[in-house]
Amino acid sequence: MLKGKAFKFGDNISTDHIVPGRLAHLRSNLPELAKHVLEDADPTFASRVKSGDFVVGGNNFGLGSSREHAPLVIKMSGVSAILAKSVARIFFRNAINLGLPLLICDTDRINDGDELEIDLKQGTVKDITNGNELSFQKIPDAMVSILNEGGLMPYIKKYGDFQL
Repeated sequence: MLKGKAFKFGDNISTDHIVPGRLAHLRSNLPELAKHVLEDADPTFASRVKSGDFVVGGNNFGLGSSREHAPLVIKMSGVSAILAKSVARIFFRNAINLGLPLLICDTDRINDGDELEIDLKQGTVKDITNGNELSFQKIPDAMVSILNEGGLMPYIKKYGDFQL
C-alpha cells in the first residue's frame, strides 16, 4: 500500500519540464539535479515533495526526448508513483525500468494536495480527501516483477536473466 500527497500537474508535461535542458550539466550529479525536478512546471515542487508522495499528471505525461534521468530524479525526490491519464511510451518504459510505478488512470477527480492511498495489487486509488475511488490499468506481471526488485537492473542482477 502506497500513501502520500498528490502533486497535480496538467497535460503535456515533457521531459524538459521534468529536467530542463539548461541543467544537462548536472546529469553526472543526480542528487543535485533532483533538487530541480519539475521546477519548470512548479518551482516549489522539489522543496515541498516528501517521501511517498505522488506526481499526478494529465494527458501525454513524459513526452519529449528520451531522458532516462527524468523518471530517475522524480523517484529520487521521494515520489512513490506517477499517475497520469496517458503517458509517452518511452517515459513509461524508463520509469518501470528504474523501479518507479507509472499508473494509467483518469486523474480528473484528483486535486492538488489530496491524500491518496494506492493498492498496486488491487489496482485501486483511494482519494482519502474526497472519498473517490479510481482504478488503474493492470500492470503486466512482468513489469510488477521488475518493480518489486526496484527496477530492471536489480532484477537482472538477482535473476541473471529476464523471466516471463
